[in-house]
Amino acid sequence: MFAGLVAALFLFWYPQAFAQSKTLPSADFEALSLRANEARDADRLEEAIALYKKALALRSSWTEGWWSLGTLFYDEDKYGDAAEAFRKVVQQNAKNGTAHVMLGLCEYELGEEDSALKELGTGRELGVLKDEQLQQVLLYHQGILLLRKERFFAAKEALSTLLRSGAQSDAATLAAGMAVLLIKPVNLPPENTPGRDVILRAGRAESFLAQKKFDEARAEYESLARDYPEFPNIHYAYGRFLLDVNAATEAIAEFQREIQNNPKNTLARLQIAATDYRVDSPAGLAYAKEAVALNPQFPFGHYLLGLLLLDTGDVSHAISELEFAKRFFPQEPSLYFALGSAYARVGRKQEATQARATFKRLQEKASKETEDNVYGSRPSNLEPGKLSGETGNQPRP
Repeated sequence: MFAGLVAALFLFWYPQAFAQSKTLPSADFEALSLRANEARDADRLEEAIALYKKALALRSSWTEGWWSLGTLFYDEDKYGDAAEAFRKVVQQNAKNGTAHVMLGLCEYELGEEDSALKELGTGRELGVLKDEQLQQVLLYHQGILLLRKERFFAAKEALSTLLRSGAQSDAATLAAGMAVLLIKPVNLPPENTPGRDVILRAGRAESFLAQKKFDEARAEYESLARDYPEFPNIHYAYGRFLLDVNAATEAIAEFQREIQNNPKNTLARLQIAATDYRVDSPAGLAYAKEAVALNPQFPFGHYLLGLLLLDTGDVSHAISELEFAKRFFPQEPSLYFALGSAYARVGRKQEATQARATFKRLQEKASKETEDNVYGSRPSNLEPGKLSGETGNQPRP
């Protein structure tokens, strides 16, 4: 699968990426490795595999050999053998982002979804070769795995990056539509049904948005909301788009329409509360309280409620909500900033100092990670799911 991917990896791979063995080379190893590389370059794949195995038996620390063997197995759809080879590469060079990605792709094919998602995420954080096809394959598979885990916000981020890169396939567009409408792949409607059309059109709107074609995206969403006004989460998706283009008043109206369609929708309430924060915090507070009452196990609701309580002067209750959220978001800088402010306002000076120190440390760490990430900036922390990666347990469409 993914024709040309392995060839591209051979073309772009650079020898300095590998940790080379300090063992003195043997004549047998040198001869075998040379023959293996020649067989690989001549597309004599079975011969190359046999030779790599013999060479690696003599020198198991030959990282480049494990890489070549893994790509050969991957090219022949032997994902179990390929995964074993790429694990060797990762063990010997843990900073090799491309090897993590290839291992994740193998595990995806093997149905090892949790491990695949972890490896793909690690590879993306470390950075991969500047090969467009590989990066698109990474983003698509990461997006699909996140959709399966109902981590729709994280899926949207990965798939938006994919669409922004120029990917135009129906598969990518459909996946983006599922992300904004909060639909797992297993619940995807059959082809040639109205539901499938809605999802594809929502994905098309997201593709326009990713390419900064805002008028086209808005027209698509307006049409969808008009044609399918009761489709689950259609007004929610449209509202999120309107927030992206700084149309907050219109966005709130769409979230309210979603609540009319589904009175138990917590995410639409949280979006309104987040939009109202520091603009009309008393109004936002009411929506946050409703969201927490509807879904008390959703940590982001407590975090946002804490911010709104703090902004409206109910500091003691704000601390309680923020401390609850901290158990789930121990690495989120903004939460400690809010806690530091709250503690200071009630005279808990030592705790305020500690919270501010934690905020500073985590903020510096986050800034460094952002600089190292070739895929762009951290998402805003004031959006449901961006902190938790979860859906808020919304009813499935």
